[in-house]
Amino acid sequence: MKKRASFISSLLLTTALLSPSAFAQTMASDEPAIEEAPVDERASDDDVDISAPGSDFGNEIIVRGKFIPNPIRATAEVVSVLGEAEIARAADGDIAGSLQRVTGLSVVGGRFVFVRGLGERYSLALLNGLPLPSPEPLRRVVPLDLFPTSVIASTVVQKSYSVNYPGEFGGGVINLTTKSTPDEPFLEVKFGVSGDSETTGKLGYVYDGSDTDIIGYDNGLRDIPSGLANALALNIPISVGTEFSSLDLQNFGASLNNANTNLIQTNNDIPANFSAEVTGGTTFDVGDAFVGIVATAGFDNSWRTRSGMQQTSQGIVNINGEPGLLPDQNFNFVTTENRIIVNGLLGLSAEIGEHKLRFTNLYIHDTSKEASIKAGIDAINVDEETLLNQGRTSWFERQLFTSQFVGEFEFGAVSVDLRGAYANSKRDAPYQRSYSYAYDDQIADDFVNDLTSPGQSARVQFSDLNDDVYGGGADLGYETNIGVPVNLNVGYSYYLNDRQAQRRDFRFVPANGLPNPIEQERIDFLLSDFNIFTHEIELREVAAQTSVPAYEAQLEIHAGYGQIDAELADGLRVNVGVRYEDAQQTVTPILLQGGTASLASGISNDYWLPAGTLTWNFADDMQFRLAASKTVARPQFRELAPQQFLDLETDRTFIGNPLLKDSELINVEGRYEYYIGRGERITLAGFYKKIDNPIENVAFVQGGGTLFTGFSNAPTATLYGAEVELVKYFPLYDLGGNFFEDRRLLLAANYTYTKSEIKVADGDQAINPVTLQPTDAANLFDDGDRLTGQSSHVANLQFGMEREDGPLSQQTVLLTYNSPRVTARGPQDQPDLIEKTGWRLDLVLREEMNIAGQDFELKFEARNVLGTDYSESQTLGSSTILNNAYEVGTRFSMSIGLNF
Repeated sequence: MKKRASFISSLLLTTALLSPSAFAQTMASDEPAIEEAPVDERASDDDVDISAPGSDFGNEIIVRGKFIPNPIRATAEVVSVLGEAEIARAADGDIAGSLQRVTGLSVVGGRFVFVRGLGERYSLALLNGLPLPSPEPLRRVVPLDLFPTSVIASTVVQKSYSVNYPGEFGGGVINLTTKSTPDEPFLEVKFGVSGDSETTGKLGYVYDGSDTDIIGYDNGLRDIPSGLANALALNIPISVGTEFSSLDLQNFGASLNNANTNLIQTNNDIPANFSAEVTGGTTFDVGDAFVGIVATAGFDNSWRTRSGMQQTSQGIVNINGEPGLLPDQNFNFVTTENRIIVNGLLGLSAEIGEHKLRFTNLYIHDTSKEASIKAGIDAINVDEETLLNQGRTSWFERQLFTSQFVGEFEFGAVSVDLRGAYANSKRDAPYQRSYSYAYDDQIADDFVNDLTSPGQSARVQFSDLNDDVYGGGADLGYETNIGVPVNLNVGYSYYLNDRQAQRRDFRFVPANGLPNPIEQERIDFLLSDFNIFTHEIELREVAAQTSVPAYEAQLEIHAGYGQIDAELADGLRVNVGVRYEDAQQTVTPILLQGGTASLASGISNDYWLPAGTLTWNFADDMQFRLAASKTVARPQFRELAPQQFLDLETDRTFIGNPLLKDSELINVEGRYEYYIGRGERITLAGFYKKIDNPIENVAFVQGGGTLFTGFSNAPTATLYGAEVELVKYFPLYDLGGNFFEDRRLLLAANYTYTKSEIKVADGDQAINPVTLQPTDAANLFDDGDRLTGQSSHVANLQFGMEREDGPLSQQTVLLTYNSPRVTARGPQDQPDLIEKTGWRLDLVLREEMNIAGQDFELKFEARNVLGTDYSESQTLGSSTILNNAYEVGTRFSMSIGLNF
């Protein structure tokens, strides 16, 4: 019993870098895990003994006040906990979906978690208290949809800062805890199928690719041919006039797999989704050591079709005597994505007396294969609209691997904790292809592509990214008593993130033009070997002297902290400390030989970051917290790199700003907590943040109406708001009948209001993301603008029925709402781009049964029952531009699990 309680405390108490993962075992039950904590026989009736190596009070903490059965109460900071029971109840397939149920959290694009309306740049994601690299070029924060819930035992979201965490803290720290040693041997096997109303059995678009695409791994078909690869290694522009002849460029083009990766085909019956996973674990004794092993393997193959509209505005115009917006690009599109995820987890642990060792290895391979067709109008020339038909195919392999070791050693009043991790993430995107045909009513009366005229082209892009992250640290704790119990902690941590990124962009160009009817041929015939050599179609690099095909980046941080956790008086607890961080961040562009020098980024800062939390247990079942801290938010590599990058989710091109600066934050929070009963609570919180130099997305139009997104530091911003949360159970046995006698009703609701304002005063300067020159900040931001990514209202409601004793039986309704948020500042004095996700209603049914002596769990899910669609738009007066809008559909899934 003591072992289980120590695992609980090591997650919940503030030494979060020490041993959170073991909390998994305790949360496997549907009951609050803290009920397992033993009562100290030496203490009074109002004292509770919670064994806690992570707190460094040796093995025991005496918490003054009436025992309240809720694990959140035991922490020194403001936290929300998602245990295995909560994750299972919501039944989301990945941890990003589960986190959107937490108070104050919203998930953008199904992948990135926003805390209290702050963008994902202000969220810190850790795995077992250790850092992770992101396989996403645009972000340093790892996308949480990468993590299947099958490998995650619990998640803690800490919203008030404590100095044992990295100083890059804005809205909160999200600490994912992998599954750990089980109490007893187990084996679970699950299979599932699903589909949605917009995809399954409906029209979609696909392309061939390689024979092994179905398992998410390319068989070598997309490898860069050796001749082109050798040319790329020379780091010179691949075009006529360098070291290459026209025939060389023709050979490069013909060597590519043009047909397999270019030709988009109609599929009128997109298949259903399929998933499978197996999880098992056991424990055994080896001499004096208690050894455990847990392993997970999973496979998921899913399809999603989005159909909708994409527009860009030509600027503010006069419409019926009033200012308004008209589109200069107006496209209907259909995009089909096939996503395949392979994951595996292997965890080993050992307990030798009071000492604990853990070795965790996690592998995730996430592949996206996408085909998209767009048709519509583009005002390529002034006062002239062109009807275009465009296609795009892509293949993205994202891979994350991490290996972690944590050791916790207890020597009486002294504790020593050591940790180290290596993580690697990769993103390989070969053969990103696009082509465009323009309608010709003068000559061909057909869509044509001569590969040179406006709106007529064929391009291919190769890009890859590699991140290596090394992290480690040591913590020393000492327990003493100077009339009151005091816990002293000091620690050191090291973090190094190395990145190499490359992107090479090419287009097919005929040396002497194409005759009719060659230009009418479909794309695989147009780029056939016969046409390439007959009509001298060359593969030329799209590279100007100022382009940046590659960059190297590094962030190195040395940090140390000191912290005191003490009970000043009965029911009055203080946790205070300071962290020092010395960080060096660089982004170095790698230019093609002969290119014009591009700005390199170098940010070197050190910070003293104080933090403190005061907790007052003023009544048996109530307490109040007051927290204050100073933290930072650093620019992400991609935001600093002056390299163009196409984000396929938004179909928008991003480019970095090497002159960005760190943001500095002051955080203040007050929180009232009322613990009604076992697993029940009411909380009410207010919070305030002041941000110096917040980094904002700024949209601008360039090059024939193409909408770009850049980045710039706004002068300052403030954010404040309030949260309220209720969790309450209602027994149903009074309703009578056998069905209700062992059931209860769950009501869980939370609401967050957030208000943010950018402050722009006369004389404030900002960096223009296009010219990289200082400009009046009022040219980019309006005083009073909301921060990008901030939703004013976030609400969640869960209600349902569940069996308290006996086989599992749960019926849960989940309702989520996020109010509109700004995705980017509007270009050229236009209105901001606003994203709307609206209301989402989900239904989850889970039943456990025994058939012929075998335990089964059946699960049914209905997601987005209301059929809420997605839109990103600009509105001015009575006019609206739909920058990106598509139908989402309702998803249904069924799964069966076997418990051996």
